Amino acid sequence: METLKLKEILGELPYYTKQNLNLYLNKNDEALNYWIKTLIRKEALIPMKKGMYISSFYMEKVKSKNEMEEYLEYLAGILRYPSYISLEYALAKYGLIPESVFQITAITTKTTRKYDSKIITFSYRKIKDVLFSGFTEQKYGDWNIRFATAPKALFDYLYLKKFVSNSELENYLLERGRINWQILKLKDKKLFREYIRISSTKKMNTILKILEKNKLV
Repeated sequence: METLKLKEILGELPYYTKQNLNLYLNKNDEALNYWIKTLIRKEALIPMKKGMYISSFYMEKVKSKNEMEEYLEYLAGILRYPSYISLEYALAKYGLIPESVFQITAITTKTTRKYDSKIITFSYRKIKDVLFSGFTEQKYGDWNIRFATAPKALFDYLYLKKFVSNSELENYLLERGRINWQILKLKDKKLFREYIRISSTKKMNTILKILEKNKLV
C-alpha cells in the first residue's frame, strides 16, 4: 500500500483498534494481523496496549499544531476507562511539586496498571469508587480530558503514598516532599479537607492534623 494512501487512511483518527483497522485497511484475520505487524515495523502504527494503536501520521498533525501534551492526556483517558489524570503529573502541572514528571499518572476504579509505549508511559492507580471524583473535563477538539483539580490531585497522591511512621509522614509533608502549599487557595483547602472527611481513614486524618497544626490548610 502506498505511503500517501496509508497517510490518508491512518491520519484520520486519534487512535485505532484492531476492529476499526479491519474496516480502514479492508483486511481480515491473518491478512489484518500481517498488515498490523508490518505497519508497526515501519512505525506507521505505534502499539499503546493490546488491540489499541496510534498512527504516526496522525501524531505528525498533532505535533504541527503543538498539541502533543493535550493529545497524550486525551489518550490517557482512552487507554484505561474510567480514569482521570492526577497524582505526580497533575501536581507538577499545578506547580505543587518542583520535580519534572516523565509519565502520565492517573486514577482509575479498575486495577492498578502501567502501559509503556515508545511515546510515553501511562501509569494508573486504583482508588475506591467513593473517592473517584474531584476532576474537571477539559476540551480537546471534540473530546474531553478528565483532569483532577489541584486539591484532589494532592489528596490522591497522599492517600496512595505509603509512610512507615507518623514522623516520616510529618517530615514529608513539611520538608522532604517539597510540596508548595502556597499554591492552594482557600477554596482548594476546603475541598482538600472534604476529601479527607469522605475518605474516613486514620492516615488522612493524621495528615490533616499535621497540616492544620502548621497552618498549611
